[in-house]
Amino acid sequence: MNYVTLNNGLKMPQLGFGVWQVKDEEATTAVAKAIEVGYRSIDTAMIYQNEKGVGEALQQASVPREELFITTKVWNSDQGFDNTLRAFDESLQRLGLDYVDLYLIHWPTPNFDQYVDTYKALEKLYHDGRVKAIGVCNFEIVHLERILAECEIKPVLNQVECHPYLSQNELKDFCAKHDIFVEAWSPLQQGGEVLNNETVQQIAKAHSKTSAQVVLRWHLQNNTIVIPKSVTPSRIEENYNVFDFELTENEMTAINQLNRNERKGPHPNDMNRR
Repeated sequence: MNYVTLNNGLKMPQLGFGVWQVKDEEATTAVAKAIEVGYRSIDTAMIYQNEKGVGEALQQASVPREELFITTKVWNSDQGFDNTLRAFDESLQRLGLDYVDLYLIHWPTPNFDQYVDTYKALEKLYHDGRVKAIGVCNFEIVHLERILAECEIKPVLNQVECHPYLSQNELKDFCAKHDIFVEAWSPLQQGGEVLNNETVQQIAKAHSKTSAQVVLRWHLQNNTIVIPKSVTPSRIEENYNVFDFELTENEMTAINQLNRNERKGPHPNDMNRR
Protein backbone atom coordinates (compact mmCIF):
# COMPACT_ATOMS: atom_id res chain seq x y z
CA MET A 1 0.00 0.00 0.00
CA ASN A 2 1.15 3.52 -0.78
CA TYR A 3 0.42 6.17 1.83
CA VAL A 4 0.19 9.92 1.35
CA THR A 5 0.74 12.55 4.05
CA LEU A 6 -2.10 15.05 4.24
CA ASN A 7 -1.45 18.73 4.97
CA ASN A 8 -2.16 18.25 8.70
CA GLY A 9 0.41 15.45 8.96
CA LEU A 10 -2.09 12.56 8.93
CA LYS A 11 -1.16 9.57 6.78
CA MET A 12 -3.84 8.15 4.45
CA PRO A 13 -3.79 5.10 2.18
CA GLN A 14 -3.60 6.28 -1.44
CA LEU A 15 -5.87 3.43 -2.55
CA GLY A 16 -9.18 3.05 -0.74
CA PHE A 17 -12.46 1.20 -1.09
CA GLY A 18 -15.66 3.04 -2.06
CA VAL A 19 -19.20 1.86 -1.31
CA TRP A 20 -21.36 4.23 -3.38
CA GLN A 21 -24.47 2.39 -4.67
CA VAL A 22 -23.73 -0.60 -2.42
CA LYS A 23 -26.83 -1.68 -0.50
CA ASP A 24 -26.56 -1.66 3.28
CA GLU A 25 -26.91 -5.44 3.53
CA GLU A 26 -24.18 -5.93 0.88
CA ALA A 27 -21.81 -3.37 2.39
CA THR A 28 -20.87 -5.57 5.35
CA THR A 29 -19.70 -8.43 3.12
CA ALA A 30 -17.98 -6.15 0.59
CA VAL A 31 -16.10 -4.13 3.22
CA ALA A 32 -15.09 -7.28 5.08
CA LYS A 33 -13.66 -8.69 1.84
CA ALA A 34 -11.84 -5.42 1.12
CA ILE A 35 -10.21 -5.40 4.55
CA GLU A 36 -9.25 -9.06 4.12
CA VAL A 37 -7.60 -8.24 0.77
CA GLY A 38 -5.61 -5.40 2.31
CA TYR A 39 -7.61 -2.18 1.92
CA ARG A 40 -7.38 0.03 4.99
CA SER A 41 -9.33 3.07 3.76
CA ILE A 42 -13.14 2.85 3.48
CA ASP A 43 -15.21 5.68 1.96
CA THR A 44 -18.91 5.96 2.72
CA ALA A 45 -21.51 8.75 3.14
CA MET A 46 -24.83 9.36 4.85
CA ILE A 47 -26.67 9.50 1.52
CA TYR A 48 -25.34 6.06 0.51
CA GLN A 49 -27.53 4.61 3.27
CA ASN A 50 -24.95 1.97 4.09
CA GLU A 51 -23.07 3.43 7.07
CA LYS A 52 -24.66 0.80 9.32
CA GLY A 53 -23.52 -2.05 7.06
CA VAL A 54 -20.03 -0.57 6.84
CA GLY A 55 -19.96 -0.21 10.62
CA GLU A 56 -20.86 -3.87 11.10
CA ALA A 57 -17.91 -4.89 8.93
CA LEU A 58 -15.62 -2.63 10.97
CA GLN A 59 -16.81 -4.19 14.24
CA GLN A 60 -16.11 -7.67 12.85
CA ALA A 61 -12.70 -6.80 11.41
CA SER A 62 -9.63 -8.41 12.95
CA VAL A 63 -7.66 -5.27 12.03
CA PRO A 64 -7.24 -2.74 14.88
CA ARG A 65 -9.35 0.42 14.50
CA GLU A 66 -6.24 2.63 14.44
CA GLU A 67 -5.05 0.86 11.28
CA LEU A 68 -8.28 1.75 9.43
CA PHE A 69 -9.03 5.08 7.75
CA ILE A 70 -12.77 5.78 7.67
CA THR A 71 -14.36 8.58 5.63
CA THR A 72 -17.97 9.72 5.63
CA LYS A 73 -19.78 12.84 4.40
CA VAL A 74 -22.47 15.34 5.31
CA TRP A 75 -25.33 15.43 2.79
CA ASN A 76 -26.83 18.55 1.19
CA SER A 77 -30.03 18.54 3.28
CA ASP A 78 -27.94 18.55 6.49
CA GLN A 79 -25.83 21.57 5.61
CA GLY A 80 -25.53 24.51 8.00
CA PHE A 81 -23.56 24.66 11.27
CA ASP A 82 -25.98 23.02 13.72
CA ASN A 83 -27.42 20.58 11.20
CA THR A 84 -23.94 19.34 10.31
CA LEU A 85 -23.04 18.65 13.94
CA ARG A 86 -26.27 16.68 14.37
CA ALA A 87 -25.71 14.77 11.12
CA PHE A 88 -22.19 13.87 12.22
CA ASP A 89 -23.48 12.41 15.49
CA GLU A 90 -25.98 10.31 13.54
CA SER A 91 -23.32 9.04 11.13
CA LEU A 92 -21.02 8.16 14.00
CA GLN A 93 -23.82 6.21 15.70
CA ARG A 94 -24.63 4.26 12.52
CA LEU A 95 -20.95 3.46 12.00
CA GLY A 96 -20.54 2.42 15.62
CA LEU A 97 -17.37 4.49 15.96
CA ASP A 98 -15.94 7.01 18.43
CA TYR A 99 -14.42 9.11 15.65
CA VAL A 100 -13.92 9.15 11.89
CA ASP A 101 -10.63 9.81 10.20
CA LEU A 102 -12.04 12.12 7.53
CA TYR A 103 -15.31 14.06 7.31
CA LEU A 104 -16.28 15.74 4.04
CA ILE A 105 -18.91 18.12 2.68
CA HIS A 106 -20.54 16.06 -0.07
CA TRP A 107 -21.44 18.91 -2.48
CA PRO A 108 -21.10 22.70 -2.30
CA THR A 109 -24.74 23.20 -3.42
CA PRO A 110 -23.96 26.82 -4.34
CA ASN A 111 -27.62 27.84 -4.76
CA PHE A 112 -28.13 27.36 -1.01
CA ASP A 113 -24.78 28.98 -0.09
CA GLN A 114 -24.33 27.13 3.20
CA TYR A 115 -21.02 25.42 2.57
CA VAL A 116 -18.92 27.94 4.51
CA ASP A 117 -21.06 27.53 7.67
CA THR A 118 -21.02 23.78 7.09
CA TYR A 119 -17.24 23.77 6.84
CA LYS A 120 -17.00 25.76 10.09
CA ALA A 121 -18.91 22.91 11.76
CA LEU A 122 -16.30 20.52 10.39
CA GLU A 123 -13.62 22.75 11.91
CA LYS A 124 -15.34 22.45 15.30
CA LEU A 125 -15.42 18.66 14.99
CA TYR A 126 -11.71 18.72 14.17
CA HIS A 127 -10.87 20.97 17.13
CA ASP A 128 -12.95 18.72 19.39
CA GLY A 129 -10.91 15.69 18.27
CA ARG A 130 -13.92 13.87 16.83
CA VAL A 131 -12.44 13.80 13.31
CA LYS A 132 -8.77 13.53 12.40
CA ALA A 133 -9.07 15.49 9.14
CA ILE A 134 -11.65 17.51 7.21
CA GLY A 135 -12.18 18.19 3.53
CA VAL A 136 -14.65 18.63 0.72
CA CYS A 137 -16.15 16.85 -2.28
CA ASN A 138 -17.02 18.18 -5.71
CA PHE A 139 -15.71 21.68 -5.02
CA GLU A 140 -14.72 23.83 -7.97
CA ILE A 141 -11.89 26.36 -7.68
CA VAL A 142 -14.29 29.18 -6.83
CA HIS A 143 -15.71 27.19 -3.89
CA LEU A 144 -12.25 26.29 -2.63
CA GLU A 145 -11.16 29.92 -2.80
CA ARG A 146 -14.00 30.90 -0.45
CA ILE A 147 -13.10 28.17 2.02
CA LEU A 148 -9.45 29.26 1.99
CA ALA A 149 -10.42 32.90 2.46
CA GLU A 150 -13.17 32.55 5.08
CA CYS A 151 -12.22 29.48 7.11
CA GLU A 152 -9.34 28.63 9.41
CA ILE A 153 -8.36 25.09 8.45
CA LYS A 154 -7.31 24.15 4.95
CA PRO A 155 -9.13 21.10 3.49
CA VAL A 156 -6.85 18.06 3.31
CA LEU A 157 -8.45 16.89 0.07
CA ASN A 158 -11.12 17.53 -2.54
CA GLN A 159 -12.93 14.38 -3.68
CA VAL A 160 -14.15 14.84 -7.27
CA GLU A 161 -15.12 12.84 -10.32
CA CYS A 162 -11.85 12.04 -12.07
CA HIS A 163 -10.81 9.51 -14.72
CA PRO A 164 -8.90 9.62 -18.03
CA TYR A 165 -11.89 11.19 -19.82
CA LEU A 166 -12.18 13.85 -17.08
CA SER A 167 -8.64 14.48 -15.90
CA GLN A 168 -9.42 17.69 -13.92
CA ASN A 169 -6.04 19.23 -14.75
CA GLU A 170 -6.84 22.83 -13.82
CA LEU A 171 -8.41 21.78 -10.52
CA LYS A 172 -5.49 19.46 -9.79
CA ASP A 173 -3.02 22.29 -10.38
CA PHE A 174 -4.94 24.59 -8.02
CA CYS A 175 -5.15 21.92 -5.32
CA ALA A 176 -1.45 21.05 -5.64
CA LYS A 177 -0.55 24.74 -5.27
CA HIS A 178 -2.48 24.83 -1.98
CA ASP A 179 -1.32 21.43 -0.67
CA ILE A 180 -4.77 19.88 -1.08
CA PHE A 181 -4.91 16.32 -2.42
CA VAL A 182 -7.34 15.34 -5.16
CA GLU A 183 -9.27 12.12 -4.49
CA ALA A 184 -10.98 10.49 -7.45
CA TRP A 185 -14.53 9.14 -7.31
CA SER A 186 -15.69 7.08 -10.29
CA PRO A 187 -11.98 6.56 -11.04
CA LEU A 188 -12.87 3.91 -13.65
CA GLN A 189 -15.62 6.07 -15.18
CA GLN A 190 -18.10 3.73 -13.47
CA GLY A 191 -16.78 0.85 -15.56
CA GLY A 192 -17.46 2.93 -18.66
CA GLU A 193 -16.11 3.45 -22.12
CA VAL A 194 -12.61 4.37 -20.96
CA LEU A 195 -11.92 0.72 -20.05
CA ASN A 196 -12.47 -0.21 -23.71
CA ASN A 197 -10.26 2.58 -25.00
CA GLU A 198 -7.69 1.19 -27.44
CA THR A 199 -4.78 3.06 -25.84
CA VAL A 200 -5.66 1.80 -22.37
CA GLN A 201 -6.13 -1.74 -23.64
CA GLN A 202 -2.77 -1.73 -25.43
CA ILE A 203 -1.00 -0.55 -22.29
CA ALA A 204 -2.82 -3.20 -20.25
CA LYS A 205 -1.69 -5.91 -22.65
CA ALA A 206 1.92 -4.71 -22.44
CA HIS A 207 1.86 -5.14 -18.65
CA SER A 208 -0.33 -8.27 -18.53
CA LYS A 209 -2.85 -6.27 -16.51
CA THR A 210 -6.49 -5.31 -16.95
CA SER A 211 -7.65 -1.93 -18.22
CA ALA A 212 -9.00 -1.15 -14.75
CA GLN A 213 -5.62 -1.83 -13.16
CA VAL A 214 -3.90 0.42 -15.70
CA VAL A 215 -6.32 3.30 -15.02
CA LEU A 216 -5.91 2.92 -11.25
CA ARG A 217 -2.14 2.90 -11.71
CA TRP A 218 -2.44 6.10 -13.78
CA HIS A 219 -4.27 7.76 -10.88
CA LEU A 220 -1.65 6.64 -8.36
CA GLN A 221 1.26 7.88 -10.47
CA ASN A 222 -0.53 11.22 -10.89
CA ASN A 223 -0.44 11.56 -7.07
CA THR A 224 -4.22 11.17 -6.86
CA ILE A 225 -5.97 9.32 -4.04
CA VAL A 226 -8.36 6.77 -5.51
CA ILE A 227 -11.39 4.84 -4.20
CA PRO A 228 -12.64 2.19 -6.66
CA LYS A 229 -15.88 0.41 -5.75
CA SER A 230 -17.00 -3.16 -6.36
CA VAL A 231 -19.05 -5.84 -4.65
CA THR A 232 -17.48 -8.65 -6.71
CA PRO A 233 -14.73 -10.38 -4.69
CA SER A 234 -12.50 -10.96 -7.74
CA ARG A 235 -12.79 -7.30 -8.76
CA ILE A 236 -12.06 -6.14 -5.20
CA GLU A 237 -8.83 -8.15 -5.38
CA GLU A 238 -8.05 -7.02 -8.94
CA ASN A 239 -8.39 -3.34 -8.04
CA TYR A 240 -6.00 -3.80 -5.13
CA ASN A 241 -3.27 -5.49 -7.18
CA VAL A 242 -1.79 -2.34 -8.70
CA PHE A 243 1.44 -1.98 -6.76
CA ASP A 244 3.54 -4.53 -8.66
CA PHE A 245 3.96 -2.61 -11.92
CA GLU A 246 4.63 0.92 -13.13
CA LEU A 247 3.55 2.85 -16.20
CA THR A 248 6.28 4.42 -18.29
CA GLU A 249 6.45 8.16 -18.89
CA ASN A 250 5.20 7.62 -22.46
CA GLU A 251 2.28 5.50 -21.23
CA MET A 252 1.33 8.15 -18.66
CA THR A 253 1.44 10.82 -21.38
CA ALA A 254 -0.72 8.71 -23.69
CA ILE A 255 -3.41 8.31 -21.02
CA ASN A 256 -3.17 11.99 -20.04
CA GLN A 257 -4.01 12.87 -23.63
CA LEU A 258 -7.35 11.01 -23.50
CA ASN A 259 -9.07 13.83 -21.60
CA ARG A 260 -12.47 14.87 -23.03
CA ASN A 261 -13.78 16.85 -20.04
CA GLU A 262 -16.59 14.27 -20.08
CA ARG A 263 -18.57 13.75 -16.88
CA LYS A 264 -20.68 10.82 -15.74
CA GLY A 265 -22.09 12.75 -12.79
CA PRO A 266 -23.50 16.29 -12.48
CA HIS A 267 -21.43 19.45 -12.61
CA PRO A 268 -20.98 20.79 -9.06
CA ASN A 269 -22.51 24.15 -9.98
CA ASP A 270 -25.69 22.36 -11.09
CA MET A 271 -25.96 19.91 -8.20
CA ASN A 272 -28.30 21.62 -5.73
CA ARG A 273 -30.57 18.68 -4.87
CA ARG A 274 -31.41 18.11 -1.21
